Amino acid sequence: MEVTSTTNGRALTLALRGELDHHAARETVTAIERALEAGLPMHLVLDFGGVTFMDSSGIAVAMRARRRMAALGGAVALVNVPAQAKKVFDAAGIAVNTEGNT
Repeated sequence: MEVTSTTNGRALTLALRGELDHHAARETVTAIERALEAGLPMHLVLDFGGVTFMDSSGIAVAMRARRRMAALGGAVALVNVPAQAKKVFDAAGIAVNTEGNT
């Protein structure tokens, strides 16, 4: 899993690329935590456009990011969620939009 970041003021976009499974989840969470600590954003966008596969570990990654942003007083948006990953989020009752923000 590759995580690339783009900042714009207090907004941080993290683009995820590759498979987000239990093998990649820990390193992805670590990358997200480091980016949040470095930038202290008020708005985080997790861009799933490059995710080729996601299992339930992706849910944990997204929820940890949401909890961390809530602690910072900010918000998270999940964008460009592919159909396969959307099915995983749907099964967990997490509403996402395949083309825009949650």
